[in-house]
Amino acid sequence: MDAQVTSKVVIATGKRKTAIARAIVKPGKGRVWVNGVPVEIYPVEMARLKMMEPLLLAGREIWGIVDIKVSVKGGGVMAQADAVRTAIAKGLIAYTGSEKLKKIYKEYSRPMLAGDPRQTEPEKWMRYSARRWRQKSYR
Repeated sequence: MDAQVTSKVVIATGKRKTAIARAIVKPGKGRVWVNGVPVEIYPVEMARLKMMEPLLLAGREIWGIVDIKVSVKGGGVMAQADAVRTAIAKGLIAYTGSEKLKKIYKEYSRPMLAGDPRQTEPEKWMRYSARRWRQKSYR
């Protein structure tokens, strides 16, 4: 009878505005993909740097033993980057179970783990946007 090999797989989610990211963390060689694109060659530089933050804070010894696949949809470019950042951070903490890593993330940026509750304000009736009203011409 062959010995069973069990591999740990963790699924984590991150949200920002209307963007939702799902990260799958499993044993590997330190590769990270976002919607099928390696994070190192992601086209938007500011978004790429934001997505890399939890990996760089964790260090190569933690990030180098896992593969992370992230699928993200909805929202804009930076909202997606924030959602991916949150998903990766939560996934690495769940995979390692490290309180030290959790403390590092919280000290660096609390929204990395807790999320950001702000949403857009709904548009009001008879207006062009949420707050704008017609100008008065008699002043």
